[in-house]
Amino acid sequence: MTATPPAVVDTDMLSEVMRDRDPHVLDSAKHYLAEHGRFTFSIITRYEILRGLKAREATRQVALFERQCAKSIVLPLTDQIIVQATDIYAGLYKHGELVSDADILIAATAMVHGLILITGNVGHFQRIPGLQVLSWRST
Repeated sequence: MTATPPAVVDTDMLSEVMRDRDPHVLDSAKHYLAEHGRFTFSIITRYEILRGLKAREATRQVALFERQCAKSIVLPLTDQIIVQATDIYAGLYKHGELVSDADILIAATAMVHGLILITGNVGHFQRIPGLQVLSWRST
């Protein structure tokens, strides 16, 4: 397996790792952790995963996720990320190719930190100029 550059892990990929179902995703995640030591993700991903777990009253999974967050780098929103996100939004709006605000904020986080985005929604995020994306799914 080739080296993976430092990255922001998108919500869908982190969820798949936590579900422990897709062997290709798990293998890629293990290689990434062996190389980088921990995951990096946006505070927006933290919100998206926690809201889903709490809505399902999945207390065991909440505890597991909290442990994962403690071992990871959770990047906060900053003014620079917000400005980048508004630039992304404006560009997508002009072309009629909007994505959700959460996805725009996650993409902006990766871009501001000079990181690629690991996602299962490659086609979705490829609409954002300047964002480098990679998937851990077998295609």
